[in-house]
Amino acid sequence: MTDTYDIALVRVDNRLVHGQILEAWVPFIKAKCIMVVNDNAATDFYRETVIRMAVPSEIEVIICTVDEFVKTYDFARNGGKKTIVLFDSVIDASRAYHLGFHFEKLNIGNIYNEKYKICHAPSVFLCEGEINDILDLLKNDGVTVEIKRIPRERAVNIKDIIKDNCPITP
Repeated sequence: MTDTYDIALVRVDNRLVHGQILEAWVPFIKAKCIMVVNDNAATDFYRETVIRMAVPSEIEVIICTVDEFVKTYDFARNGGKKTIVLFDSVIDASRAYHLGFHFEKLNIGNIYNEKYKICHAPSVFLCEGEINDILDLLKNDGVTVEIKRIPRERAVNIKDIIKDNCPITP
């Protein structure tokens, strides 16, 4: 029998596992598992090793590709291990959603893109492709996309940011 995971946070953070995750989100959520869903990390032994070394031993770490994540793991609400799912890009989060990993809320913590079209705070720089993927996710009933670096920070609805900065409105 496979473990069941209670998804407490779905987050896009191009730094994947770092201080905000380990020092703020894990204790706030009381997470017992971190799933890093990233094709590059899942196929790079060095990167995987560094991620595993950063996470305390009492927290389960799963590193997998987007396809493997959607096909392999069982998810439940209010049952199973409290889990944080980390994507390093909106593209991967959107891909997982369209492959069947449906979530109600996507948290954006840190994204940096040199070809950004929208800059919000010091940590979110979205390019046109990311904006289009976010708009696509927003079309799905019940999906909310928010910018929130740490749990105690006020969430900003991405619709407001896009509406204020792009001719395309959600």
